[in-house]
Amino acid sequence: MDVLYWLIDARLEIAGSHVLWREIVGNVFGLASALLGLRRVVWAWPVGMVGNALLFTVFLGGAFATPQALDLYGQAGRQVFFFAVSTYGWWRWSANRRRGEVSDGGAVAPRWATWPERLWLLVAGALGIYLAYKALAALGSWGPLPDAWILVGSLLATYGMARGWVEFWLIWIAVDAVGVPLLLLGGFYPSAAMYAFYGVFCAWGFVAWLRTSRTVTTAAPREPTVAEVAA
Repeated sequence: MDVLYWLIDARLEIAGSHVLWREIVGNVFGLASALLGLRRVVWAWPVGMVGNALLFTVFLGGAFATPQALDLYGQAGRQVFFFAVSTYGWWRWSANRRRGEVSDGGAVAPRWATWPERLWLLVAGALGIYLAYKALAALGSWGPLPDAWILVGSLLATYGMARGWVEFWLIWIAVDAVGVPLLLLGGFYPSAAMYAFYGVFCAWGFVAWLRTSRTVTTAAPREPTVAEVAA
């Protein structure tokens, strides 16, 4: 419990500004998840979920007494939604790995989304941003429109990663491009720095998955069953 209390309250002073250690640690877990996702390792999902739990407390600054005391409801809410999408990704990748259906032994075979799948992404994105903006503005979120895009774009990118779509890296880059200035203005400097790094990292990930998509194949074009995951 002492470690938990320390993690909640501990902060670091950088250039006269106080930064929470849980914001730093949460972003480190996020980076580890991204690296594992690049390598298509199943552990990318649970590692990322730990980071989501920590960052949830950071972005509800008014409730958890962060130095910024700003409530970014979209940023906080996406950590919750990440759990649901990450559960699906963890389930899907675990089943793929157990069945050994990917030719190089990875947990997913990268591929381009089909045109119907891309259309679904556009429709879901537009509708999601509209609804998220309305909700976040009503809640009083700071910067509701960019916050709405970060929320919806992050969820679509995470779902695309679970499906193995190469495009998910491009969605993340678009999220980072909006997230960096928003977080800098809000004073969330470690998260802003991580977003900037993620933008470069995602460009690398996109190239890596694009190359892999040309050589790796999958043997089972079907959804995994609950029994296969539990076996």
